[in-house]
Amino acid sequence: MIFRVLKKDEHSLARYGIIKTRRGEIETPVFMPVGTAGAVKALTIRDLKESDTRIILGNSYHLFLRPGIEILKTFGSLHRFISWDRPILTDSGGFQIFSLKGHSKVNKKGVEFQSHIDGSRVFFTPETVVDIQNVFDSDIQMVLDYFAPYPASKEQDRVAVNITRQWAERARERFIKTNRENAQFAIIQGGLSRDLREESLKTLTGIGFEGYAVGGLSVGESRTELQKMISFLLPLMPADKPRYLMGNGMPEEILFAVEQGVDMFDTVIPTRVARNGLLFTSRGRLSIKNERFKTDKEPPDPECACYTCRNFSRAYLRHLYHAKEINASILNSIHNTHFYLDFMSKIRYAIEFTNFVEFKKNFLFNYNKGV
Repeated sequence: MIFRVLKKDEHSLARYGIIKTRRGEIETPVFMPVGTAGAVKALTIRDLKESDTRIILGNSYHLFLRPGIEILKTFGSLHRFISWDRPILTDSGGFQIFSLKGHSKVNKKGVEFQSHIDGSRVFFTPETVVDIQNVFDSDIQMVLDYFAPYPASKEQDRVAVNITRQWAERARERFIKTNRENAQFAIIQGGLSRDLREESLKTLTGIGFEGYAVGGLSVGESRTELQKMISFLLPLMPADKPRYLMGNGMPEEILFAVEQGVDMFDTVIPTRVARNGLLFTSRGRLSIKNERFKTDKEPPDPECACYTCRNFSRAYLRHLYHAKEINASILNSIHNTHFYLDFMSKIRYAIEFTNFVEFKKNFLFNYNKGV
């Protein structure tokens, strides 16, 4: 994997770059649709390519349980299994330690999960997570990490930082011994403690990875707390490596993070809220279920060129939602995913050719007008 910064915004820390992998190039800042179990919910591979998706996410924990490693081995890669020929980033299962609390136990060796599918016990170590992701042939692998649930004491965060460092050392050793041509990213932890975050960053960069992610945020802290930590941490991160903010992604949050120098984003928000009838538009969020759209002939967003907006009215999408038609989830998800990818394209253009800060100001002015 090769990463290059091609242009820096003159008025902020925003930067335009490119990640080169053997399966394709990824322009940054980039949004990565989340395909936890090998599929982005309600979307086909064709839909993703039509929106010019360059990279998607998978999750090691979920894919390990179903379809299982033995099935994926017979296909040679996750890419072949899902018929996706572009890059894939796979998470390590570290977030499941947090999200499945009560069903996971952590010690220095690794983490034991109780499967949410059949209740069976699964033990992940940093090494086995690398081995699992090697079966996937993930273009970017995330190391197994651990963070204390919010709110945590400083001692709990310190323990998490130490475990994350130890696991990262072991994961890196296994990766170097067993991997072929892919990349491995480490995950910075430390809660809301600046000194622990700085310590985590220092030890992980000392080990040496192809990229670095900020983890353990968007788990209950306020937006102010999150933004303060991003503003503090991002300038300290290596300038020649991709910077990935995990699980954070409302449009206004992305704009703030890009301004601080973040290169990569993921969130389930676009497809999750689409299934609940919420659409993102250039004039803000639109709840398609509302009565006022009952006879509205306008597309969801007149400025959008996605398949949904080119062909269907707000009235029809409202009808589909209330009729509980599966097409409601499909068409809404196509729109929201396209909105996010087009939004990132406009951000990249502003950094490369115009003025990102001015773009941010204008976007938020229109976005906050409301539909």
